[in-house]
Amino acid sequence: MRIDLSGRTALVTGSTAGIGEAAARALASAGAEVVVNGRNADRVAGAAERIGGRGVAADVGTAGGTAELIRQLPDVDILVNSTGIFETGPLFEIPDADWLRLFEVNVLSGVRLARHYAPRMAGRGWGRVIFVSSEAGVQTPTDMAHYGMTKTAQLAVSRGMAQEVAGSGVTVNCVLPGPTMSDGVLAMFDELYPGLGPDEQERRYLAENRAAGSLLRRLIRPHEVAAMITYVASEQASATTGRALGVDGGLVPTILP
Repeated sequence: MRIDLSGRTALVTGSTAGIGEAAARALASAGAEVVVNGRNADRVAGAAERIGGRGVAADVGTAGGTAELIRQLPDVDILVNSTGIFETGPLFEIPDADWLRLFEVNVLSGVRLARHYAPRMAGRGWGRVIFVSSEAGVQTPTDMAHYGMTKTAQLAVSRGMAQEVAGSGVTVNCVLPGPTMSDGVLAMFDELYPGLGPDEQERRYLAENRAAGSLLRRLIRPHEVAAMITYVASEQASATTGRALGVDGGLVPTILP
């Protein structure tokens, strides 16, 4: 199967590193014109140069930043909502501000962008909206409940939007990675296991945390998530919409998410 996205424009938010950059790179390799996005202009320019795309620096975690991105990029064919933040903490000590901050960045960023782009895709008769959710959206981590809440919310938003654009040629889906060896996770490893190398940090994390249930017995790599995103963005996935698609290495112990 050869995926050809020639002639399609793809916006990948949060794409200066990790899953977002891997997705941007994979979509560009499939022929799409890719727009890289992030908050830092220098990092956006660097990522855009690495993948051979263009960049728009804007903070989509705010209404103003989202409006600026839309002003610079009025139309896209593929929207990958990859922007996201996570943190850990004792559940009953998480303040209101942290719940609201994660919700605005992880959920409202994608809502605001899809609210603009998806109807325009429907008007043209083709489009792809992809939310990068998480297996944490279907099995809530105790020390990341506010993060899990945002990932569950993405599932509901995605399904509702898929129903709203039914029959239009636009599909809306969620991709659910398991714990992934991203820059953020590597930074977390350095806090949890200072002084250890990446291989030993991964081994310790697998033994001590929720990733212990992985059937792969390792963390996911960003390019593996990017492969699923690229497939969902393709013509070959035209009959897949309103779905939650796992890339978790079998971590979620159910047949359906």
